Amino acid sequence: MRIMKASEFGLNREVEYGTPEQNRTVERILDNVRAEGDAAVLRYTEQFDKVKLNASQLRVTEEEIQAAYDRVEPKFIEALRRAAANIRSFHEKQKRSTWMDVQPDGTIIGQLFRPLRRVGLYVPGGKAAYPSSVLMNAIPAQVAGVPEIVMVTPASTGGKEGIDPYILVAAAEAGIHEMYRVGGAQAVAALAYGTDTIAPVDKIVGPGNIYVALAKRYVYGVVDIDSIAGPSEILVLADDSADPAYIAADLLSQAEHDEMASSILVTTSKTLAAAVQTEVARQLETLPRKAIAEQSIRERGAILLADNEAEAVATSNRLAPEHLELLVYEPFGWLGRIENAGAIFVGPYSTEPVGDYFAGPNHILPTNGTARFSSPLNVDDFVKKSSVIHYSKEALLRDGEDIMTLAKHEGLEAHARAVEIRLVKEGKRP
Repeated sequence: MRIMKASEFGLNREVEYGTPEQNRTVERILDNVRAEGDAAVLRYTEQFDKVKLNASQLRVTEEEIQAAYDRVEPKFIEALRRAAANIRSFHEKQKRSTWMDVQPDGTIIGQLFRPLRRVGLYVPGGKAAYPSSVLMNAIPAQVAGVPEIVMVTPASTGGKEGIDPYILVAAAEAGIHEMYRVGGAQAVAALAYGTDTIAPVDKIVGPGNIYVALAKRYVYGVVDIDSIAGPSEILVLADDSADPAYIAADLLSQAEHDEMASSILVTTSKTLAAAVQTEVARQLETLPRKAIAEQSIRERGAILLADNEAEAVATSNRLAPEHLELLVYEPFGWLGRIENAGAIFVGPYSTEPVGDYFAGPNHILPTNGTARFSSPLNVDDFVKKSSVIHYSKEALLRDGEDIMTLAKHEGLEAHARAVEIRLVKEGKRP
């Protein structure tokens, strides 16, 4: 793991969204699903997932969901339920209520909060299945009151046996009972445009490969999306009080995600930097996903030496990491200086996997430096807001001239006249 000065570490915020060929492929898939519906979905499922289905087989049956419980160990279900309870409790605290401000003159100004009607959750297959992400996406939607939550996942998520039973159980525990065995860009297209089998949704959430990310980017505007997620990131701010073994383990917990993951330590201590470098190499040797983690650490990992605490904090804020750990003496004293981070883990026992699986805050977090302006997935992401304006006669007669002045300044005479006609009728204008 390379050691370098924090001031020399560059930041590239230019995000490339796929190759030209990948973009053309996704556009073609979206166009075909929009035009042909189920037929295109089934064709691409056979082409990419090597699973031949008919339209009646796309939806996962209740019998399959119940059978999945028999294939999952009770210990997993118990842990999943405890995690779900924590996640639900955290997100319940984010709920907001409709409010109305009734003013003395009878004017009412307010805001209505309503859940989205129908939301699509994408669950990836590929290198690993993530039941925890099912909970993190579905539970805030459920807490928000979304009446229809539908899940899509590749037909081959669980290999030859079909959809991973752990994914099905997690979905059922999160209250999802409408599930389809379809993945990739064709699944995103089906959710956005609808087919005879899959009704269109209002929003698509959940991670996926580059084709899924590109498809979400293209359908944004037809539907809402959560984000275009990049590779996982962790940044550890540490001083001499930190345990090098803890830091190394936490850096590797992100490096094993995929080769593009980023694991960075920022410290003022050369002694700690050297110890962590040694410890990372030692722990790598016994990792089951060593090849992935090793490439990630080699190509995208770094130990950054800062001249002082101020530079260490400034480096962290500049990078705006997805996950930030404060492994320093009196970490709450540093918390107020942190401006940009998706999730902040405070102290030596708040290791990042605690947030990934169990603590309750959402693990769907901003990546690629977007924590500068965006937030973790939350209940508000599944709620729409409508403004309410009830102007009384007294208020319009009082404010009408001001409204007309502003409208005329912008050259919108019809706007001004819409007010003027009322003032004339009420005798306030000739």
